[in-house]
Amino acid sequence: MIVTTAAEMRRMDALTIEKHGVPGAVLMERAGVGAATILLDRFPHVRTHGGVVVVAGKGNNGGDGFVVARALKKKRVRVDVILVAAAGDVRGDAKAKLHAWRRAGGTVRTVAADRLEPLARALGRACCVVDALFGTGLGGEITGLPAEVIAMMNAAGLPTVALDVPSGLDSDRGVPLGIAIEAELTIAFAAPKIGTVILPGARYAGEIAIVDIGLPAEAVAEVAPRTEAVSALDAARLLRPRNPEAHKGTHGHLAVIAGGLGKTGAAILAARAATRAGAGLVTIGCPSGVLPIVAGGIVEAMTWPLPDDGTGRLASGDDRAFAQLLAEKHAAVVGPGIGTNAASNDLVRRLVTTRPLPLVLDADALTCLGRIGAGHDRPTDGAPLVLTPHPGEMSRLLGDETVAIQADRLAAARKAAAAYDATVVLKGARTIVAMPGGRAWINLSGNPGLAAGGTGDVLAGIVASLLAQGYPPDEAGPLGVFLHGHAADRIAGRQGMIGLVASDLPAELPATMRDLLRLAADA
Repeated sequence: MIVTTAAEMRRMDALTIEKHGVPGAVLMERAGVGAATILLDRFPHVRTHGGVVVVAGKGNNGGDGFVVARALKKKRVRVDVILVAAAGDVRGDAKAKLHAWRRAGGTVRTVAADRLEPLARALGRACCVVDALFGTGLGGEITGLPAEVIAMMNAAGLPTVALDVPSGLDSDRGVPLGIAIEAELTIAFAAPKIGTVILPGARYAGEIAIVDIGLPAEAVAEVAPRTEAVSALDAARLLRPRNPEAHKGTHGHLAVIAGGLGKTGAAILAARAATRAGAGLVTIGCPSGVLPIVAGGIVEAMTWPLPDDGTGRLASGDDRAFAQLLAEKHAAVVGPGIGTNAASNDLVRRLVTTRPLPLVLDADALTCLGRIGAGHDRPTDGAPLVLTPHPGEMSRLLGDETVAIQADRLAAARKAAAAYDATVVLKGARTIVAMPGGRAWINLSGNPGLAAGGTGDVLAGIVASLLAQGYPPDEAGPLGVFLHGHAADRIAGRQGMIGLVASDLPAELPATMRDLLRLAADA
């Protein structure tokens, strides 16, 4: 499911109008009529319990609102239209839709800073509010009369339906511009806007529904939006069913370089997730001193002793052990619990400068990579590299403050992907997957129960397992992230989020994938 920036959507609209001959007024009509249909389906009680108030601005979003009002009136819904501007300030297609509303017998009441009573009265008798104040073109912070109006709408306690984007929300970054509408439902035109899908914007948008306004496929293809949201159906279409003639060698052999003194659980979690995500064979390489602990924690995986400095941590000086571990493997996950000593630094440097096989770097390996920096030597024909940082680790990779990364997570993920020539999985609420060329995905699964130690190790194991099975990074990344989050959603649905632990997740993966395969078959 594509999600767009404001600029991408404006360009697609312009191509539709200029190149394909569809007038802007027609697109506005389709948007408004479609939104009215969805509103009536979602809130059928508006026909009999107080009606709807449409709060409109002077721009195109207001024009959409006038169409919604007219379509609802045609369905015998009582509608109040409140215009937060002078009628003479309404221009273009919106002006034509305002006239059409009036010709249909509708009335318009305007408000000003010293005259908010019409809005207060309308809110007092309505059972639903349509937000048609601002669309995707909003730039500066909301102040003055619009801010007062938004505050009144939020305080009314009524379900609010936002047209395209909740007014006051930055449609690209998902942050409120001072104040924003808190919608129960956002009706997106053509495609959701990025700011309504990422957090915190998703909390303001509420549920999202989509109206097809008839953009030609050629216009969409010419603009080629670079961002997608990963839903259950998207993940289901990526997941490959098993061949009836498959055997353990068919689905890849994964190396897991993980675990050290006090962190053997990280290796076990990553390996257990990899087996449950479908890898045919898994071998764990860890310092020899802790190998018995790791071997006792998972019976399905093989183990391989790595040099130990005598304290249960990786040691340098014997590259053969690492080479033998990686020989004839199809992918490797490196980092959970390996520490950040000189030996770990050397290992990560060798791997990222040679990329001998598809690699997932997680946890301590990311700290080591941050020390090496984005300017390290890169092989021209090396295997894919996947990085799975949380915001703190991303801060070390980019040298940016964590608060800046969180302020624009999508931009940060793209920046790191380009800098390190890697697929980047920026973990967190609405995890983002970004490719070096700029393509990105926003994951829609997961819940706060994943905010627990070890869940990142599980995610790294899942993504690496998919790479070992032959999935390319642009499938392994978004699919692995969705599986991880969806498994957590299933668990939370049974037992709640609080107390969900990392070891709950691997066992949930087979049933999660089974149900996704059924969804794909039924689609």
